[in-house]
Amino acid sequence: MATALKIKDAEETTLVGAPAAQGTTSDAKPSRLPRLSRKQLGNIGMVFLSLSAGALLWHIATAINLDFYINFSNVPSPWRVLTAFLGHIQTEIFWTHIGVSMRRILISYSLATVLGIFIGLIMGRSRIARAFIMPYIEVVRPIPAVAWIPLAILMWPTEESSIIYITFLGALFPIVLNTLHGVEQTPEVLVRAVQSLGASRWAVFRHVVIPAALPSIAAGLAIGMGVSWFSLLAGEIISGQYGIGYFTWDAYSLINYQDIVVGMLVIGFLGTGSTAAVKMITKPMLKWQKRTR
Repeated sequence: MATALKIKDAEETTLVGAPAAQGTTSDAKPSRLPRLSRKQLGNIGMVFLSLSAGALLWHIATAINLDFYINFSNVPSPWRVLTAFLGHIQTEIFWTHIGVSMRRILISYSLATVLGIFIGLIMGRSRIARAFIMPYIEVVRPIPAVAWIPLAILMWPTEESSIIYITFLGALFPIVLNTLHGVEQTPEVLVRAVQSLGASRWAVFRHVVIPAALPSIAAGLAIGMGVSWFSLLAGEIISGQYGIGYFTWDAYSLINYQDIVVGMLVIGFLGTGSTAAVKMITKPMLKWQKRTR
């Protein structure tokens, strides 16, 4: 009798405990997605407020035909520009213009990144290389992109290659100079400390010089992206048949004011997005800065 009661009590305990175990498993909460902090939400709200205020001032200036030193009588209203933009995004040719410009940026900027970082690192660590290359940089760098267009058309076999060349030059010099600056700012104490431990020149270059120069390299890449868009548009306006720069210039030739503003705003957003992408790509390389703070 006592044995039967023990078995019965054990079965009841098992039955009572089973739902509790199941409930523990079913009540496990899934991992939540990271939420934006108050600071991030505040920044987003400030950006939205700033853009809204700018659009409102633009609307008021066009509505009253403001003519006080700056003439807004021929400037289209925000609503007309938005309507034109919504119409263009439904056409294939508009996306062709954007795609061609993005392809040119990708090719020229990639070449400028590889060559610019390489030249900057070599110049920063070699006095001979710096003395040999710097005169060419100082002479060629002040030449604007528009001045290169006639010669680039004569030098390169196609208009496409000439536009890419002009865009490449625009991105190259900021990357080279910022990389050079970063290498020069490498603390000599760190270099000597690593050398005293028996590190080779390549080890010093890889583990000390390059990491120390990364912040300046990242800044040069961001600046180079902005300048590359400026150079690209100059080339597309003069010698292009496709591209968002050609689209904007063609709208000006046809006296299509709202399309001019559409092209300008698309260029601005593409440039902003490209620069943000560069910063996002280079951000993981700078994690060591947070550890040292």
